[in-house]
Amino acid sequence: MKLRVGILGATGMVGQRFIEQLNDHPWFSVEALLASKRSAGSRYSDVAKWYLESRIPSDIAEMTVEGMDPRIADGLDIVFSAIPSDIAKEVEGGFAEHVPVFSNTSTYRMEEDIPLMIPEVNPDHFKLVEAQREKRGWNGFIVTNPNCTTIGFIIPLKPILDSFGVSWVHVSTMQALSGAGYAGVPSMAILDNVIPFIKNEEEKVEVEALKLLGKLRQNRIEFADFYVFSSCHRVMVRDGHTEAVFVQTDEDFELEDIKKALSSFRGEPQRLGLPSAPENPVIVMEEEDRPQPVLDRGLGGGMSVSVGRIRKKRERLLKFVCLSHNTVRGAAGASVLNAELARARKLI
Repeated sequence: MKLRVGILGATGMVGQRFIEQLNDHPWFSVEALLASKRSAGSRYSDVAKWYLESRIPSDIAEMTVEGMDPRIADGLDIVFSAIPSDIAKEVEGGFAEHVPVFSNTSTYRMEEDIPLMIPEVNPDHFKLVEAQREKRGWNGFIVTNPNCTTIGFIIPLKPILDSFGVSWVHVSTMQALSGAGYAGVPSMAILDNVIPFIKNEEEKVEVEALKLLGKLRQNRIEFADFYVFSSCHRVMVRDGHTEAVFVQTDEDFELEDIKKALSSFRGEPQRLGLPSAPENPVIVMEEEDRPQPVLDRGLGGGMSVSVGRIRKKRERLLKFVCLSHNTVRGAAGASVLNAELARARKLI
């Protein structure tokens, strides 16, 4: 029997990606679409401004949107959240009292008892769930996925860290418009332009990376011990975050060894054959002008990270460009994969 799923923020861009990712899912069935009071009581197709290339699934289109009342959780097994951070504290916490919540929102990410998860990178951090339930008295729990920018470079950084160590990382991003939401960046502000500032983005990237790559010790995370420097920019691309990454490793390397570590990287989702797991979390590209958003953001169903322009500047200094689909791997797909791993581990 499929688990019954609710989606918080179902009418927004990431909420739509949740619907797309969960359509015909073998384990999960969407039973509740939850949104703000102004949408509650309306037919989904009447209030959701659908921006995806796919069409609204016919059964979803006819569903009635409900308000974000935690009492609805009594009829659900899990909840996915794509709501604004300013309301997430109360809403997600209210639902977590009853059911597991898999959140794409930043509000709970850095709290010490909340797992911040990329299943290929730190599956052992799921152990925080037990301590979280005990501390907060919840029947459910909250698991978060990182910022869409952070996910893109952390996945390829993980095998590099494991094989060669990392002294510091600098990442300079070229981020798609969809990361700001449908109405996030006015067209006349971005047309023929690059905006070299995204509020709070650099701070998220620099601290989330260290929690993700940290070690779990006695129900707390010891953050990774290296520096992350970031510079984040909005560009006129619909979907797909491109990032230029510069890494100083602890040990020297040969480029072929870096490429082998990246292309052979697999995690627990691949070993378990989880439904949303891409066969190759990292795809190494040899072409001199790849990856590119239009050509490569959909690889692995949008769940693979493409890495190209892998270069060695001097001893221990590595450069590469990576690309990830920000609303799939960087948002809804990330939460769904977290839930799949939680089910495989019998947490839900």
